[in-house]
Amino acid sequence: MKRNDVLQLEIIDYAFEGKGIAKVDIDERPGKKFVVFVHGAFPGDIVSAQIIRKKKSYAEAKVLEVITPSEYRTEPKCVHFGICGGCKQQNLDYSAQLKFKQEQVLDVFRKIGGLENFEVNDILPSEHIFYYRNKMEFSFADKRWLTQEEISKNSDSLQDRNFALGLHIPRIYDKVLDINECYLQSEISSGILNLTRDFFKGRGTTIFTTKTHEGNLRNLVIKQSKHTDDLMVNLVTSDDNEELMKEYSRALLEKFPEITTIINNVNKKKSQTAFGDYEKVYHGEGVIYDYIGGYKFRISANSFFQTNTLQGERLYQAAADFAEFSKEDVVYDLYSGAGTITIFISKYVNKVYGFESVDAAVKDAEANVKENGIDNVNFFLADLNKSFSYLVEKASIPKPTVIIADPPRGGMNPRTVRDIARLSPPKVVYISCNPATQARDIALLIEAGYKLIKIRPVDMFPHTHHIENVALLIRK
Repeated sequence: MKRNDVLQLEIIDYAFEGKGIAKVDIDERPGKKFVVFVHGAFPGDIVSAQIIRKKKSYAEAKVLEVITPSEYRTEPKCVHFGICGGCKQQNLDYSAQLKFKQEQVLDVFRKIGGLENFEVNDILPSEHIFYYRNKMEFSFADKRWLTQEEISKNSDSLQDRNFALGLHIPRIYDKVLDINECYLQSEISSGILNLTRDFFKGRGTTIFTTKTHEGNLRNLVIKQSKHTDDLMVNLVTSDDNEELMKEYSRALLEKFPEITTIINNVNKKKSQTAFGDYEKVYHGEGVIYDYIGGYKFRISANSFFQTNTLQGERLYQAAADFAEFSKEDVVYDLYSGAGTITIFISKYVNKVYGFESVDAAVKDAEANVKENGIDNVNFFLADLNKSFSYLVEKASIPKPTVIIADPPRGGMNPRTVRDIARLSPPKVVYISCNPATQARDIALLIEAGYKLIKIRPVDMFPHTHHIENVALLIRK
């Protein structure tokens, strides 16, 4: 077996990150099966697949043709599916998505963490499998991705290949697929996207490129509340062009009067990020508001907020149910961000202390506490890649009875794990968007004297391989 070989493969299982698994006999390993991970294949498929990468212990392949489709396959809803990287499992029945995600979490916990003998609650499905995101970040590019159909037809669209607004093609940083429809946020979001493209394209506005660090247009970010009518349009540019922004704002509001605020983030940096050095408000208050668990949250252009609002509330409730809080509990919320979990659980407990390493997030969290009139929550700026326990002693904070941790995909720093063990709370509730790093960290906590009691996967992002997981540990 070598790169570019084409094989007929039967898919027998599903791997983490959404790859089908096939096993084949090869000459180099007589009597032993060789594993091939197949992108775009599902259990039950028989496919023609091309090897794209060959390693010593496995290979990766991509589907060229589905010879016999799996019973789990379904028709994707979006015309861009298969090219765009936004939804990679839209052609997989949602009940099957849930089944495979739960199996993948268990597989990771057993293989990576070496974890056994814990209770597994059923995966919590998303009530909405389309239009569930409250934020979409679209990119401008001066290189538009051309589909094979466009190239083969040599169509007129080849003439406007130097302007694109949409989503990046997976693993290709400099080309963007023009998106006309998207089922991730809302119909009005797609409308704003298309108007924005037409507006700037018609005026010949330049697009920023990281090769020359020249050009103006960078990103279009749309934020939409799920419990209010608030709707934010945030255009990220390199230049501060007030007249152009006023004209753009008028065009937006004429067609979409539902928009409650319009912002221009001006990013002078060479790096391609959707955060500005400063921002100017052209319509409305410059922020939107949404609710989680009855609490009101102020969401600015650059603040983080749980992307799936409705499912986020159910995720937080699952964590609260695991913790079984009492009014005597003192809780530490690690990686507290804008304070959504901290504030959500405040009604159940005596005191909550949030620890967060991003200063802007701490300011947002404090503003959210003030907005809701809460008096039993405090936040601390703490580098959670280093020890945070010194803050406990310095500020004379009472020791926790429960710690909640919701770290980024990379998981917790070993120092943070050691701090948790040193503080020795009776309960730890660990929320993760990456079960692999979660299992690794839980194994360290078990070494430090904790026992894993139960887990519950939560599907925050239908049609993707991403999965959240909530775990409860108790001190032995």
